[in-house]
Amino acid sequence: MTSNSYIDGETLIHAFEAWAPQTLAEKWDKVGLQVGTLKREMKKVMITLDVLESVVDEAILEGVDFIFAHHPLIFHPVEKMLTDRSQSKIIAKCIKHDIAVYAAHTNLDLANGGMNDWLAEKLGLQNTEILIPTFTEKLFKCAVYVPKTHADQVRDALGNAGAGSIGHYSYCTFNSEGKGTFLPGQGTNPFIGKAGKLEVVDEVKIETIVREEDLATVIKEMLMAHPYEEAAYDIYPLNNSGKTYGLGRIGSLPKKMTLGELAKHVKEVFDLEGVRVVGDLSAEIQKAAVIGGDGNDFINESVSRGADVLITGDTKYHIGHDAMLAGLNIIDAGHNIEKVMKQGVAEFFRSLLKENGIDGTKIIESQVNTNPFTFVF
Repeated sequence: MTSNSYIDGETLIHAFEAWAPQTLAEKWDKVGLQVGTLKREMKKVMITLDVLESVVDEAILEGVDFIFAHHPLIFHPVEKMLTDRSQSKIIAKCIKHDIAVYAAHTNLDLANGGMNDWLAEKLGLQNTEILIPTFTEKLFKCAVYVPKTHADQVRDALGNAGAGSIGHYSYCTFNSEGKGTFLPGQGTNPFIGKAGKLEVVDEVKIETIVREEDLATVIKEMLMAHPYEEAAYDIYPLNNSGKTYGLGRIGSLPKKMTLGELAKHVKEVFDLEGVRVVGDLSAEIQKAAVIGGDGNDFINESVSRGADVLITGDTKYHIGHDAMLAGLNIIDAGHNIEKVMKQGVAEFFRSLLKENGIDGTKIIESQVNTNPFTFVF
């Protein structure tokens, strides 16, 4: 990426989706660009949990041209655009002021280093693991044969397209040299040799690993960089496991706390007015599970993984009873704890801009409180 004063929206989101791809999102979810276009320079980007009218008003006042949200602005189909009412009014304001809106919801929840890891870090959980693994990357081996003169060109194309990623390493390949033979038929236009004459060429076999989601792009970019009219390459499915993604996190507290002490800790670290608690406040807690949004479906898994408490954003009345019967404590901190994503995403984008020498684009966090609930004491 070349250094520019401002980053364009496509580059910004391409980098984000390399970390939290849309393919991670649940099938029912609505993620991605929802209003506007990414085909422009972004001078000021605002990160928000929710896209409310007050948030859009804040964006207009701040001169923002791109809103990055966790909760989608458009979740259910918009049947009518009545610009003086609710959702349609918000969309109309964004269009009028040329503000693009992008949502990263469950893909950000599942991403390693994303929402649920931020929540676990805030709580101080140690030795964290995924609570419920839901997706493991499928990996493939790509082997391509290329003349030695063009090996660097093809290797670069493979790496630029995402091939060769192993852990924190990238552009990983294995290269072996040999002799390639081919006989161009009539009507061909070979890069080396002539039609009807057997050719023997010094070639390099480049082998690299590719994630399934990158496979089509890798093949396309490899073929574009390859000098041959008909490139020879092989794709093999691997039994190796790629990265695992999943819902929630589970880990240990630095020291044992009572349920009451932990509830106060949750209240403080997330800057909350209060929390709801299921269980005996004097119960000792060592192992905690956490999930930011709706935690109603995670009682059994939390119990089976040995959690003493589930810290979540939403709990139904009867689910509270189920947890009591199962011996699981619950701290319902409210869905708004997911506001931690504002700082997390902002730091990701700021690092991206710094790494690429882009100092014109500004990243800000929305200061609007979008929590619809108020505690009355």
